Amino acid sequence: MRSVGASESIHRYALEHANPLDDAVAEWLNATSRERFGRAAGMNIGVDQGRFLKTIVAIAQADTVVEVGTFTGMSAMWLARGLSDGGRLICFELVDTYAEVAREAWARAGVDDRIEMRFGPAADGLAELPDTRHVDVAFIDADKTGYQTYLDLLLPRMKPTGVILVDNVLWSGRIIDESDDSPDTLALRAFNDAVAGRDDCEAVMLAIGDGVTMIRPT
Repeated sequence: MRSVGASESIHRYALEHANPLDDAVAEWLNATSRERFGRAAGMNIGVDQGRFLKTIVAIAQADTVVEVGTFTGMSAMWLARGLSDGGRLICFELVDTYAEVAREAWARAGVDDRIEMRFGPAADGLAELPDTRHVDVAFIDADKTGYQTYLDLLLPRMKPTGVILVDNVLWSGRIIDESDDSPDTLALRAFNDAVAGRDDCEAVMLAIGDGVTMIRPT
């Protein structure tokens, strides 16, 4: 997926002017996701967003990363690639439907030993994490109606230097389409408005992929 509002030519130019990187596993995972799960494969993030996630994790020198919503493992692969030696990524996914493909992709990328999958409602899983500020980076990309709950559970667990990345906040431009009153769109609007009004965090919205909000505790 190219960034919201970016033309195909600008998107291609941006990809061509990143440092060379072997994206063979990402290509395999995209193809396999389309073959196995059809249109749902569109939930995978693009290479540009993946490289952004990897860079953020590497800059943070992260030891502990949390992902909410894993699907076939594309974003998890990129997050895990940025981990420090000995670091780990905990992935919360509601069902194990996509786990086989995800695990194969992670093995192909050489990051499978850094990733732990936990199945079931993400809110329950996040609530079971230690109450201490121990998370370096979190990535939220799951059911849109749950975003506010996930943020509330993660913020108190983030290190003072930690960052939460929230996907799909521009929703392919539908976020500003007043005629769109679907549950996911309404949930995202409410989430975006709520984040902008909070005084316990600082947030900036970026037009990367389908829109990413970066949030840090204050």
